[in-house]
Amino acid sequence: MEGRIGPGLEVSMITLIVIGVIVVVLLFIIVGAYNRLVALSQKADQSFADIDVQLTQRRDLIPNLVETVKGYAGHERQTLDSVTQARAAAAGATSVQDKVHSENMLTAALGRLFAVAEAYPDLKANTNFLELQREISDIENKLAAARRFFNNAIAEFNAARQQFPTVAVAGLFGFGSNREFFDVGEGDRAAMNAAPPSVKF
Repeated sequence: MEGRIGPGLEVSMITLIVIGVIVVVLLFIIVGAYNRLVALSQKADQSFADIDVQLTQRRDLIPNLVETVKGYAGHERQTLDSVTQARAAAAGATSVQDKVHSENMLTAALGRLFAVAEAYPDLKANTNFLELQREISDIENKLAAARRFFNNAIAEFNAARQQFPTVAVAGLFGFGSNREFFDVGEGDRAAMNAAPPSVKF
């Protein structure tokens, strides 16, 4: 009969349609997984940028703090120098790991500086010192919140990267490894505990 498709051709067309549907579904899965990883990576980057803003604001206050303390406790040279050096190291850090380490060292140095200030009643009563102390304390609180948000974003990204089908896509598009948390390591924790890092009296 004319116009009739043979059984072999029918099977071939059905096979092609099935293959086409499978390819389209796979593309949707790959695109969806890729877009999810990109969105989570952007969220983590934005969270880290928020931390960076707070860290920069804290570093900007330190020269005034050092100068104020120097006016009352100039002979505490070693403590003042350690704060200045820690600030310079923190400003030069680029990777997350380097920033974590250098900022923890800066926090420890600030803790020692505020501990020294305890011995100088006139310094503790200085209006400029009190205002700087209040601002740094406020930034520390914002930093704690920003770190929590960043670490949550990193945990979400790392978990998504290891789940199926995203894990199959991650390596293909440069998402092959976990991202690092903004966390205090054992060495940094020991340095920070050498003196109370709190800026509250």
